[in-house]
Amino acid sequence: LAWLGLDWDEGPDVGGAHGPYRQSERLDRYDHALASLEARGVAYRCHCSRADVLAAQSAPHLPPRRRVAPDAVEPGEWPYPGTCRPRDGASALSGGRARFHVEGLGEDARVTWRDGDGRAYTEDVRTTCGDFVLGREGEPSYQLAVVVDDIAMGITDVVRGADLLGSTARQILLHRALGVTPPSFSHHPLLVDADGRKLSKRDGDLAIAELRRAGVAPGALCATLGRAVGLFGAAVLEATPRDVADALAARAPGDALHDGVLAASDLDALGGRDA
Repeated sequence: LAWLGLDWDEGPDVGGAHGPYRQSERLDRYDHALASLEARGVAYRCHCSRADVLAAQSAPHLPPRRRVAPDAVEPGEWPYPGTCRPRDGASALSGGRARFHVEGLGEDARVTWRDGDGRAYTEDVRTTCGDFVLGREGEPSYQLAVVVDDIAMGITDVVRGADLLGSTARQILLHRALGVTPPSFSHHPLLVDADGRKLSKRDGDLAIAELRRAGVAPGALCATLGRAVGLFGAAVLEATPRDVADALAARAPGDALHDGVLAASDLDALGGRDA
């Protein structure tokens, strides 16, 4: 990030008022939040394995609404079938992993928010994922950890990739359950290849570190990425993070960016390789 010309206000390398910044050093905070949610009756313990959940979800008696989620932001697996869900308002189990009691919220589980691009989204978490995992002591789930961190660090605006749009409703519910107003959310387009597949280090796609070792100038990379998502025209060959920010600020309201398609030739040219 520093090589690209980006900096940050706080972090493990520069310090700040909201440390520690490594999640491995914040486990006590996640445990405290988990205990608080259980004490409020909005979380319970579950001993179901993934195989148990999948087997229960395939049962023929599953209600129709459990099979279809028409308002899902990001449809995925069927919701948790409620095998370990407490029937008397209190969890009778101990140990295991905690789940957020979405079903207990009733209509409050239906979440509406306006994203940074101006579009309104609505998701009923009961029908999209149901009671979701919060983790266990010392092993928080992603959803719990990021919400606790955002609250502790006073985050007011979350900007992240569109692949995390499907987490937004759950995180809004967690903020509310912990008594905090959720931040504003903005989801930006992704970098994809010519087939529409998201670029990923895990899949062996060209990494920034590799481009840097190959002698690519940071300005050339910023310009290439800006052109890919529609911020710059073809004539822009060099750009700084400030140029990117200015181009974003100059866009008309509702003028959404698109996924940035990087062809193999673009990456090869940046990396100094023959296409």
